[in-house]
Amino acid sequence: MASVPKLLLLVLCSYHALFANAGGDRSYKVVSIDSLKSGSVCPESEALIVSVTSQSTGVSTDGPCSMPSLDEILRQDQLRAAYIQRKFSVGDQQLRAAAYTQRKFSGGDAAKAGGAGGVLKLLESDAMVPVMLGSSLEYAITVGIGSPAVNQTMLIDTGSDVPWVQCKPCSQCHSQEEPLFDPSTSSTYSPISCSSATCTKLEQDKAGNGCSNSECQYYAKYGDGSRTSGTYSSDTLTLGSTTIPNFQFGCGRAQSGMHEKSAGLMGLGGGAQSLVTQTSGTFGTAFSYCLPATSSSPGFLKLGAGTGGSGFAKTPMIRSSPIPTYYGLRLEGIRVGGKQLEIPTSVFSSGLVVDSGAVVSRLPKTAYSALSAAFKEGMKKYQLAPPGTSSVLDPCYDFSGSSDVELTSVALVLSGGGVVELSPEGILLERKGRYYCLALAGNSDDTSFGVIGNVAQRTIEVMYDIGGETVGFKTGAC
Repeated sequence: MASVPKLLLLVLCSYHALFANAGGDRSYKVVSIDSLKSGSVCPESEALIVSVTSQSTGVSTDGPCSMPSLDEILRQDQLRAAYIQRKFSVGDQQLRAAAYTQRKFSGGDAAKAGGAGGVLKLLESDAMVPVMLGSSLEYAITVGIGSPAVNQTMLIDTGSDVPWVQCKPCSQCHSQEEPLFDPSTSSTYSPISCSSATCTKLEQDKAGNGCSNSECQYYAKYGDGSRTSGTYSSDTLTLGSTTIPNFQFGCGRAQSGMHEKSAGLMGLGGGAQSLVTQTSGTFGTAFSYCLPATSSSPGFLKLGAGTGGSGFAKTPMIRSSPIPTYYGLRLEGIRVGGKQLEIPTSVFSSGLVVDSGAVVSRLPKTAYSALSAAFKEGMKKYQLAPPGTSSVLDPCYDFSGSSDVELTSVALVLSGGGVVELSPEGILLERKGRYYCLALAGNSDDTSFGVIGNVAQRTIEVMYDIGGETVGFKTGAC
């Protein structure tokens, strides 16, 4: 008889462990501290930018750990968020009109959309390439450019349109892993003519930079102050086993403010110049990606009809014709520890941009205050990090001496009722090797546009069905 209570206790303990570790909207998960280490970003003590530019090649060479510190990454991230908010403040009336005139969204709509906007079901082809986490908390893919194809590693960015790589000859180029792309070695390379409709469109979209020797020039400046310019060109692009002829991109001759050792950037926005728009005739207007949690684990970028399927929490996509680059959505609420916070839905009326190039998520002030307070309550058994651990992120915790942690869950409630639970790696950001900070921040008010950054998107397949006007999220995809 004495063994029965012991057996019951064992069953109850096993049930508790299952509850704590199961997927879905639970109160907490027991996670290993090691699993929260991204393996990215140079240690702050070593993050010294020592750069020398070669007079003969124009390429700067860096020290062994020349990436910016987390403080610098977060500073640039704040600039990026402010830039997005300024962009939307200009087109605010048109954007809000788009948000409020959207059709009602229901589970039936999701079934009809099928994750690929109806007509996309007829498209069988797709392309998939691995996604890697870089040392500046940005994500990259490796593609082939030219004939024969030359590998080039490019950051992926849903917050911009113009793809570009650094090219020879280069007057000002940053250090990169692969050799610079040399257009003279490609049999399919061609500069875009100044008299072409493509160049005219580039000028209309404020990405043109005049002409040089009858060749169209491009210019792109980003929210963090970095910039690139050069010749707008076309060549063959190779994505995995798929080749795309006449792909248009910038052949960068002068770059500044770039820290990641990538060859360039692949714009995934909704504008005319992006990879998604240029390949829509082949793959349709849907794409998805999964951003890995660590530098040693793979993710993926997928173009085409294969982005549909079950398991996605879907919500209407907000688009603005004056600002076609960005993909937006709206929330209905936030859950912390399995409980929905008491936040008026009107707080989320401005919307949020889903941005693979941003690091930290930015929420309306009222929403963030409620989330932060509830998260602190759920994590009150753990020691807070010293004041000043981060000037941007709060709260921060000191998990020294712990091998695992009971991490309070955080979930986003989408417009339409879908729920997306953030992975443990999407909740906390490692700081100085021993501290871990909540990877969300608050806007200065409730009216500015928010941002869902790439940390919150980790291990989640994010699907952008432009034709079906939906954004979908599938947890545990990579």
